[in-house]
Amino acid sequence: MTTAVTFPTFPPRARRGAWARSWWGKAWIKALEETSVDSGRLARGRTYARAGYVGSITVAPGRILAPVYGSDPTPYRAQIIVEQLSDSDWDRFLDEVAARAGYLAALLDREMPRDLVAAAEDVGVPLLPTVGDLEPDCTCPDWGYPCKHAAALAYQVAWLLDEDPFLLLLLRGRGEAKLMEELRHRDTPAVETSSVATTAGTPATEAYATAPAPLPPPPPPVSTPPALLSVPATDGVDPEALATLVHDAAARASALLRHSGLITGDNPATTPNDLVTAVTTLDVRQDAARLAATHPGMPSEARERLAQASARSLTELDQAACAWRYGGLGGLQVLETPWTPPTLELARARAAFVAIWDGDEAPQPRVWRNRCTLPPGPGRTRWLQVRYGQDGCWYPYLSHSGAGDDWWPAGPPRPDPAAAVAELLDS
Repeated sequence: MTTAVTFPTFPPRARRGAWARSWWGKAWIKALEETSVDSGRLARGRTYARAGYVGSITVAPGRILAPVYGSDPTPYRAQIIVEQLSDSDWDRFLDEVAARAGYLAALLDREMPRDLVAAAEDVGVPLLPTVGDLEPDCTCPDWGYPCKHAAALAYQVAWLLDEDPFLLLLLRGRGEAKLMEELRHRDTPAVETSSVATTAGTPATEAYATAPAPLPPPPPPVSTPPALLSVPATDGVDPEALATLVHDAAARASALLRHSGLITGDNPATTPNDLVTAVTTLDVRQDAARLAATHPGMPSEARERLAQASARSLTELDQAACAWRYGGLGGLQVLETPWTPPTLELARARAAFVAIWDGDEAPQPRVWRNRCTLPPGPGRTRWLQVRYGQDGCWYPYLSHSGAGDDWWPAGPPRPDPAAAVAELLDS
């Protein structure tokens, strides 16, 4: 039975240019964009993908799913459905792989040969999706096809496919372990006895006199997360909570090693700066917010312990986790610590709100310390707010209560207050 694979959350990244490096990753993006009926939602999906709104991605036979965050603290459940290959399709595909040793060698080197894809298509086996093959779905009320949440998930999947084309085969129904097992049971061409008997070989003295070949470079770091620790339940021990802590400790250890230069390689599934900071400088309240943000699926008992240890209610812990997901330590400080910035900066925020309206109809935002707030008005039912952080960025906030309190982070930080205001109006 094929097992699903789950990947840690991608951190926010400033990515420009092509969304995929590999040719098969670009084919995935092409299928997504040709399937879409709304380029605007694709653009929002790209913004969400870069901002790190997508949670842990699970790749399973026939589907990819992940929680995707937006302006609300509760994530939506987005998924992409892909048709699986039939048993007869897999038989024909494996025949093609077994026919040339180079195909398997390329796959094990995390390359998808173009010739293999063409050969599979020749025998009626589609490996790469084309227009209409990706079926998006989401629990959000948006009717878009795909909505921005499913689009963000699909764009991040291209990053995973770049690193491991076996994930494409897993989507089609069978993972790497299953494929390798089936290939081992397939017949290979027999070696003729006559050719073996007439082979002269190399004299031992000549072989030992030859200088050894240089060693190959070390293999790249493992890109897939290891299995979490399995602990039996016992008095005073919560196995799920302990597994979460082990996973987090392993990620922080890896980040420290990369930060110190002891190991190299670019693994997009880690957040070196935030994790190194978490090891060295965070206090209990800050680390509780980080844990809640990076492990949204932790057991309820563990969440209650984090809230108690950090002197927060569960709602306050969720707000802190949301702030961390959008802005890391800087975002958490903006949530919990008001301060008085230069008057000029708050004037910029006031102007950004006023610039949305024309003439005398412009509302007057309320300014207090580093916060600029706009109450409800014509065409708007929610309170809006931007907060200026000590990192020089503006953080958008929305009030969920409708009374100008209960403020929740609503997006990633922006260097320009007008961009932060636009984030709120688009929520």
